[in-house]
Amino acid sequence: MATGTNIRTYFEGTWHEGNVPIMHAADHGSWLGGTVFDGARYAHGHAPDLMAHCERVNRSARALMMEPTQSAREIFDIVWEGIRLYPADTPLYIRPMYWSIGNGASGILPVPEETGFAVCLEEIPLAKPDATVRLATTQFRRPVLADNVTNAKAGCLYPNNARMLAEVRAKGYDNALVADAMGNVAESATANVFIVKDGAVQTPIPNGTFLAGITRARHIANLRMAGYAVEERVLTFEDVRAADEVFLSGNMTKVTPVVEFEGTHYQVGPVTKEALRLYWEWAQSPG
Repeated sequence: MATGTNIRTYFEGTWHEGNVPIMHAADHGSWLGGTVFDGARYAHGHAPDLMAHCERVNRSARALMMEPTQSAREIFDIVWEGIRLYPADTPLYIRPMYWSIGNGASGILPVPEETGFAVCLEEIPLAKPDATVRLATTQFRRPVLADNVTNAKAGCLYPNNARMLAEVRAKGYDNALVADAMGNVAESATANVFIVKDGAVQTPIPNGTFLAGITRARHIANLRMAGYAVEERVLTFEDVRAADEVFLSGNMTKVTPVVEFEGTHYQVGPVTKEALRLYWEWAQSPG
């Protein structure tokens, strides 16, 4: 079952209506998890940071020993071709993806030059203005590069995210605040995290256990340009409990205010609101 509706799929050189089949049963990606993707957004007539997402999916492919079949510019142009098939006001989730087709040595290694490519566009509305989230801890942690492909946006990482979400939802919460291998805060199960204390913004320093997101980087740049102090640092769970504001940063919803972390409650504060305002002001600015 798809996440969104009104789906179009680019596969084998053309756009198709609907959620079309793209892999075969014996493809490396089907049974050994050799898949990568990226996620961008189209809304309000803009696809913010689309080129950065196209570049990252190619880096992810190489991290899983695949050879990308499209340049970032080619993916960018394909995506815009697909966007133009929709009415201009349609909010879209944009997902370019690669998967391994051929099985190499021992049947485990991929064959780099045998790589599949597709783009999936799904209509998914932006989050409602009053959307918030409640967080809880989870027993599951982010892996390190020595254990898993944390330098890629890889499909094989997401079962770990799923069990994080299943655990906290069983406790009545919406999302998990996740530790890195050292026991410090890494991010949530689905997005990067920011806290605000005395007007200053802090976010976990990238340490190889999580992807420092493209939208995260955009928030850091926007907030600094607006005069806020933004620091990447080691954050503990106690730092989060002591924060004045907490928000999540991800491409799907851009900014999601956190209103509770296991009994600690927060207001949707002025910095959180400003981060979202600054993002769309930047996204819709000319040039």
